[in-house]
Amino acid sequence: MLLLSLESHHGWISSDAYWITTGGLSLKGGDQRKKPALGVEERERERERLDRRGQRKTMKVIEKINAASKEENQVLFSFEYFPPRTHVGADRLLQQLDRMSAHSPAYWDITWRDSAAKLSLEMANVMQNIFSIDTMMHLTCTKMSIETIDHALQIIKSQGIQNVLALRGDPPLGQDKFVKAEGGFESALDLVKHVRNKHGDYFGVTVAGYPEAHPDVPRNDDGLPSSEGYQNDLVYLKRKVDAGAELIITQLFFDTNIFLKFVNDCRQIGINCPIVPGIFPISDMRGFLKMTSLCKTKIPSEITAALESIKDNEEAVRAYGIHLGTEICKKILGHGIKTLHFYTINKEKPTLSILMNLGLISERKVSRPLSTRQEDIKRMSSKLKKMLG
Repeated sequence: MLLLSLESHHGWISSDAYWITTGGLSLKGGDQRKKPALGVEERERERERLDRRGQRKTMKVIEKINAASKEENQVLFSFEYFPPRTHVGADRLLQQLDRMSAHSPAYWDITWRDSAAKLSLEMANVMQNIFSIDTMMHLTCTKMSIETIDHALQIIKSQGIQNVLALRGDPPLGQDKFVKAEGGFESALDLVKHVRNKHGDYFGVTVAGYPEAHPDVPRNDDGLPSSEGYQNDLVYLKRKVDAGAELIITQLFFDTNIFLKFVNDCRQIGINCPIVPGIFPISDMRGFLKMTSLCKTKIPSEITAALESIKDNEEAVRAYGIHLGTEICKKILGHGIKTLHFYTINKEKPTLSILMNLGLISERKVSRPLSTRQEDIKRMSSKLKKMLG
């Protein structure tokens, strides 16, 4: 990639314009770089994203969703990725982003890794300014002081990123419970308030919603949250929205009725912002069992039975996951919800297969030739590998 160039009024600024210090993240001077040549389709997509002055138009996700809601047949979709952990992973992710950008997702997001903050920021800049897809940056409270959070917000703002997903975050590695960082926040609610107080309405702020309540909420013997715990979780979600969150993306689920009930329950207590379902395509048994265990997700008996009969056949599991994901999405779309968010876990084929089954993407673009970005991807790959060590 293009060494993470960032478009500004003065040209292209390298994302080398920041570094990590003991106090957090800091800005520094950048260098000028030439914008790469684009192919025909890429030029067309780029023109759509430029205003009359030739500056890149960035949009809040909520604006796109609100605009789409006025169109009778428009369905939006988006993808989630996590930063690479290995050299091979870096190469694969960059090539995947290049291919996935051809399908013009409404947005995509990148998770925050507290142990590799610079890598998360680097990937966000690539996704926003190289692939020209509006990017949502995850931001968590885990091991993050307020000063470090402010530096991160300053950096993504300088990159033209206008969307953040405010999360409390998981407990630090090796700990069972979340512990507030020294000089940090203890909840996503605090983070939402801080972003709004510090940056006004510049950022579109998204928060997480939990159709089966947050995993920390006490469970009954059947694995479902207690009624009191579920209601308290809904009230807390409303507090996040009242504090300035404009959009909710849900945790994964496999019982569509639970999701639809959650949406209705939110509306009943006055949560009126868009609620986007988080779709997790099953691609292998190990990942499925790990994620559903971590998230304390209810698995309908018919899904358990279907997977049990094919658990040793990876290809059959993947095919079933695509079928199941397609049916879940069809039911959701049938209830008038027109935005889908896919937890890709950095795998493209299951998500693309579901989108093709739904008629939302063209098979021609799935098999399109490589873009003109290959030399830039090689340069970006080299930089990411140096960061990974």
